Amino acid sequence: MAELMKVKQLRPRMGNVFIELEVVSKGEAREFASAKGQGKVCNVAGKDETGEVQVSLWNEQIDQVNEGSKIRIENGWVSEYKGQLQLSTGKFGNLIIL
Repeated sequence: MAELMKVKQLRPRMGNVFIELEVVSKGEAREFASAKGQGKVCNVAGKDETGEVQVSLWNEQIDQVNEGSKIRIENGWVSEYKGQLQLSTGKFGNLIIL
């Protein structure tokens, strides 16, 4: 497995992110439709000892994660939205509940 990263190391457009976080809050799921399809997305806040980051959960991931969950994202992707970092599994990553 790749070396685990910390929130403070995350940068926009960074890929291949391996990180473990504790979920501290979970937003409302919302539905979306785009040219690529439709589904649901939900933002949660995840933290480690170095900081906090928004994590986007997609479709079935939403029901797997709750406040207090410990999660690992493998091969994740960092984007930036309105000046805030957002972490997701992207196309090729995995979400693991610890």
